[in-house]
Parts: sequence; C-alpha cells; structure tokens
Amino acid sequence: MQLEIGQIYEGRVRSITQYGAFVEVSGETPQDSVTGMVHISEVANTFVKEIRDFLHEDDTVRVKVIGVNPQGKISMSVKQAAEPQPEQQKPRRPREQQKPRIYEPKRSVPQSEMSFEDKLLHFKQTSEDKICDLKRGSERRGGSRSRRS
Repeated sequence: MQLEIGQIYEGRVRSITQYGAFVEVSGETPQDSVTGMVHISEVANTFVKEIRDFLHEDDTVRVKVIGVNPQGKISMSVKQAAEPQPEQQKPRRPREQQKPRIYEPKRSVPQSEMSFEDKLLHFKQTSEDKICDLKRGSERRGGSRSRRS
C-alpha cells in the first residue's frame, strides 16, 4: 500500500514508546499494511508528558501522513488529522494591528527586492553591532568596581 503525504487514514496503534506511537494503516490485504510513527509532539495540541494518557495499544485513530524520509520511514500526526474545534482557534488580529517583533531601520531598498547576499550582509552587520554594544556595556559595568584587599 502506498500512502500519500497530506492524506488522512484510519489506523490502529500497534505499540507505544517514550517518544511516540507506531500506527499500522491496513490495506486491502494483510500484506498491504504499512506502519508509521506518530511522534509524541504530534499526538495532541497540548503538552504531552506521558503518551499513554492519550493513546493505548489497539486504539483506532485517524492519522495524517506528514512525511516520508529517504529510508522509507513514515511520519504521521494525530493532531493534524483531528478536525479543529471552534474554541481552539484563536481569533487573529489583522496584520496592521500586530506589533512588529523586532525593530528594523528604514531602508532605501525594500527587503523584498534585496538579493540573498544583501540580506545576509545586512544580518551580519546588525548582529555584529548588537554584539559590540553588549560587550561595551559589560566592560563598563565590570571595570567600575573597586577591589578591596
């Protein structure tokens, strides 16, 4: 059986480990069944300390295939397969009301028109300036203390 990324399937929990659960998706014949892993971070929308609080062996669950690595291992998600509840969705503010996360000085060239190299150079310059400011501040504080013998 070939699973498609992004599709939702019904599966059965076969085993549970500390880091996740192995879910088997059955095909038309027993030879067609495929097993994938649901990482503990993909079990629920809340923090999961103990996976057995949410899943048990032989449970039937809906899983969404979120990836297949080059070795053929299948990554699945229970929380992405679940239909979102209206109360779980947070109301979003329009873009213009959101506060900017970091301060960036105005540029003569919009960032969308800058090349990757220009963006990288700008990032290096601003991070170097910030590091220098931090070093200057710590040198001033450390040098003003008097030593008593």
